[in-house]
Amino acid sequence: MPKELNKDAVYRAAKAKEKDYTINDGGGLALLVKSSGSKLWRFIYKIDGKQNRLSFGRYPDVTLTAARDKARVERDRLANGVDPAQTKKEAKHAVKLATENEKLIKAGLPIKNSFEDVARQWLDSTKHTLRDVTHKKKVDRFAKHVFPVIGGKHINDIKSPDITALVKPLFDKLETAHRVHAEITAVYNYAIAHGLSEYNPAQAVAKQIPPQKVKHRAALTEPGEVGQLLRDIFCYQGTYVVQQALKLSPYLFQRPGEIRQMEWKDIDINAKEWRYFVTKTEVEHIVPLSNQAITILEEVRQLTGSGRYVFPSSRGDGRPMSDNTIRTALRTLGYDGDTMTAHGFRSTASTLLNEQGWSPDAIERQLCHMPKDTIGAADNRAQYLDERRKMMQSWADYLDDLKNGAQVIHFKQRASG
Repeated sequence: MPKELNKDAVYRAAKAKEKDYTINDGGGLALLVKSSGSKLWRFIYKIDGKQNRLSFGRYPDVTLTAARDKARVERDRLANGVDPAQTKKEAKHAVKLATENEKLIKAGLPIKNSFEDVARQWLDSTKHTLRDVTHKKKVDRFAKHVFPVIGGKHINDIKSPDITALVKPLFDKLETAHRVHAEITAVYNYAIAHGLSEYNPAQAVAKQIPPQKVKHRAALTEPGEVGQLLRDIFCYQGTYVVQQALKLSPYLFQRPGEIRQMEWKDIDINAKEWRYFVTKTEVEHIVPLSNQAITILEEVRQLTGSGRYVFPSSRGDGRPMSDNTIRTALRTLGYDGDTMTAHGFRSTASTLLNEQGWSPDAIERQLCHMPKDTIGAADNRAQYLDERRKMMQSWADYLDDLKNGAQVIHFKQRASG
């Protein structure tokens, strides 16, 4: 036990001098007597060869006994390799953090360095890279599935079992489960990059989520069956707008939602192009229009050309045709969801165009399957455009041959040379 050098009377009787001086009590404890007359307890110690000091308060407010008790606690910490100054700093920070968090809670905001706080930082950092609707979907997913479960926990207090418990109830909606897990992973990658965390507890959870089964949309790919489908389509007796949308779908083979939301402002009849922004892949896209597609569009323009949409809703409410319209029309013609779907026109075109020898890259680009970040937006939308123009006209001619009953398979014409 360190020797306690002085009695309390020594400290009580100490007088101010021209310069500050200290009275050593032993074991690192000393009383600093200021020239102003103030008397302050100091604990002086060395750690890693560097001298440090702590303040224990003013004497006699802090008594000799209390000061010695404080010194004893700090010596014990030093014996265990703990820096008393760092402990005091952390305690002070904890008090400050608690005060700040109390204010945040009262304001309805996430507490500092909680999962929700870091997640919202990540969401803000990615907002400029996303469309508003996509960003909102991410925020809504966190608010619905994540924040109520782990949002209030400190980012470093969350363990892998916590995330497993969070995603398990989503297994009946596997796409959502995988999206939520991927987004939690992204939050932790952000936290690690910014020094807010050292590991990602979501990483171990990935293999606990069942894999998604790829659901292939039904499509006809045998030429004879495609020919019969086209004959049925051209005999469809539904409303005029739906007739034209159904006829146009196999010629263009774009996503059903994009065709039903086609706008007149995006159609250039003279250039024989449909240029629009693809919301699914978030890229600008060009669809070369065959002569057959132009004929259909010129006919329907006489009815809908004064409005926004090429294929408006029959309700006259300013919205595009319903997303169920083409599917319903196909069912009316006798094609159920296991035989042919509106999305199936894409598979039909992809299969037969590849068989005909067209460039797989040109086909994929026309399907708008190219990643949005492969090249610049302007070059991306125009990639393989000359070949795609020829391909789209050849495809339309081929469909007409099938519709007319010809047993043909068109092969891409190669340039002679």
